[in-house]
Amino acid sequence: MFIDYAKIHIKSGKGGNGHISFRRELYVPTGGPDGGDGGKGGDIIFEVNNGLNTLLPFKHRFNYEATDGEEGRKKRCHGKNGEDLIIYVPNGTLIRDTETNKIIYDMTGKNTRVTLLKGGKGGLGNMHFATSVMQAPRYAKPGEPSKELYITLELKVLADVGLVGFPNVGKSTFISKVTNAKPEIKNYHFTTINPHLGVCECQGTEFIIADIPGIIEGAGEGVGLGLKFLKHIERTKILLHIIDIAGVEGRDPLKDLDIIMNELKKYNVNLTKKKQIIAANKIDSIDKETLEKRIKQINDKYNDIEIYPISSLSGEGIKNLVIKLKDIVLELRNKTPIESFESEISVDELINNDINSIIIEKPTNNYYKISGEKIKKMLGYTNLNTEKGMNYFQKFLKDEGIIKELKSKGMVEGDTVDVAGIEWIYYD
Repeated sequence: MFIDYAKIHIKSGKGGNGHISFRRELYVPTGGPDGGDGGKGGDIIFEVNNGLNTLLPFKHRFNYEATDGEEGRKKRCHGKNGEDLIIYVPNGTLIRDTETNKIIYDMTGKNTRVTLLKGGKGGLGNMHFATSVMQAPRYAKPGEPSKELYITLELKVLADVGLVGFPNVGKSTFISKVTNAKPEIKNYHFTTINPHLGVCECQGTEFIIADIPGIIEGAGEGVGLGLKFLKHIERTKILLHIIDIAGVEGRDPLKDLDIIMNELKKYNVNLTKKKQIIAANKIDSIDKETLEKRIKQINDKYNDIEIYPISSLSGEGIKNLVIKLKDIVLELRNKTPIESFESEISVDELINNDINSIIIEKPTNNYYKISGEKIKKMLGYTNLNTEKGMNYFQKFLKDEGIIKELKSKGMVEGDTVDVAGIEWIYYD
């Protein structure tokens, strides 16, 4: 089954907490602090696997979580780091933020392995906080929190040649003749519902051909499954139009070509700027005079596009067409890299704004409220029951400009300040 779209939830590991402990050895009943540091949380890593060509593995699994780092231990032992989680995707996969639909990464070209979410750092154990005036610190840093995102994976097929054409014009038969792809071939009056990819070998050169599901009129505006299909053409180097030159079922090959050209233009005008070739298929079902007449009609309108008369059924003319495709592929590979999409938003933009936030409010007169992830994080590793902890807390409020902001809002001595649920009376 071909799946080209999936929504998943990813979460990195939380950092392990720093440990609080003291040496307890024979003849050393009151040893110093020896609490070790917490382990780092596991990362979420995306990696391209060239053996995959579908997002099917994501159909039945939604949550992907790396493991947490372990808490530090006594005797200055470091907690075990959490294990990274590597998520394998096909080449050509776009990673989007589900909420904004903006592109975070395009897993194409050089982006074969990216760390999307980093695990939280481990917290420091209490062995780091001993000073000459505080030789037995009873606090340690907690590990940094995990990070999580809801993302959408979207596969845009990577192929050198994209076959386009109406249903039942012979695309599936063609790709089965020239590649190792084995699509089901029957006289359907509706379209293939999944792209078929095959490797074509010609004179020592291999290139990929994709049978893009049939395009219908209105596809460029989303009629039917048009947008779902058309996106797979965006990365191809060559567009190979397959037309039924014989009009076996009463089709007009020139009209079909006009419709497809128009749909490509409506979806993305850049598609019409790609190298294009026309394969006039089913020449075994038309007389020579009519064939020449119809090819001339197409040439008169599309004189900048080469036409190759072929028969997918008998194989006539296919060898010359494949050699031409090979020559163009080699030429374009040296001139144009794989088309990739620019990132539209960074993970830091999606996550760090919340982590570094400090919110200052004045719900009522003489009452102020300070909240936000940065405040919670600071309080997590600060022992306010000690003189050192209180000094650090006050210095933090001053350095972050919180005291200044509170005063600008009218705070005076005797006012109450709620800091992440802990109330204080302010004195200058």
